This record gives sequence, C-alpha cells and structure tokens, in this order.
Amino acid sequence: MIGKKRKLGKKVDELQIGDTYTASRSIEDKELLLYLGLTNDANPLYIQHDYASQTPYKQPVAPSLMLFGMVSSIVSMHLPGPGSHITQHEMKFSKPVYHYAEVTFRLEVIAIDADQNEVTLSVNGYDDSGEPVLHGRLNVQPAYEPESLTGRSLENFF
Repeated sequence: MIGKKRKLGKKVDELQIGDTYTASRSIEDKELLLYLGLTNDANPLYIQHDYASQTPYKQPVAPSLMLFGMVSSIVSMHLPGPGSHITQHEMKFSKPVYHYAEVTFRLEVIAIDADQNEVTLSVNGYDDSGEPVLHGRLNVQPAYEPESLTGRSLENFF
C-alpha cells in the first residue's frame, strides 16, 4: 500500500448539480451471508424460508442496512468516489427486496456547498420490475486534496 498512488474521487469543485451515477447490484447468497456474519444478525426474516413464509413477506428479505451498504459503496467508489465520506443519510425502504433480486441504484448530485466541502445526493433504488424499493438523501464530503509530502518533508529544517 505504501508508495502506491490511488486515484481520488471528484473534489467538490469538480462536481456539478445533475451529475449522476447508476449501478446494479444482485442480492446473492454470498453477499447475504457475508453481511449477516459481519453484523452477527440472525434475524429469521433474512434467512429462514419457513419463518418468512408465515409473514406478509412470504419469503426472506434482504436487510435494509445491507442495501444501504451497497449505496455507500457506490458513493465510495464512484460518486463522488474514493476519499469521500457520508456525513448524514436519510433512507426510506418502500418495498422489500427479496433474495436473488437485482437492484438498480441511481445517485444524483442535487446540491453543492463548496464552502463546507459537502454535496447532497438523492438516491433511488428500483427492483427488477422497475418498482421503487428505496429513496433518500445523503450528505457527502468529497475527497480532499492531500497535502504535498514534498511540501512538508523538510519542515523540521526550516
């Protein structure tokens, strides 16, 4: 890792209102098991078909926080990208997402506060049939330009 340059995402002055990014993610067993193991979440609604079949959902659903994690990774990797940080979020999960579904997420820059180094993104998610499954807003601080190492490397000598 040391010495390896990584490309940072867009800085606040490189973003414009209306910038968008769209990505699709599948809800596969591997992702579900990794999420459940990481969070130690054993909710039977997420993994037990016999229990879920007796609920209004009729089958296991994907955890809402797992869907938010997919949104978070899109922010971290694409819009604004590496170096960014979500500072606030508001999400509504309007319809359950079932195992093996594909969700399409669309993020859009809707406000920019350059003085605070913050952008507001709208987030919408749709299932395979085009039905909305989530919507919300995120406040995100885009990547900061790192200080130059060479600019500070000799500061002890001045």
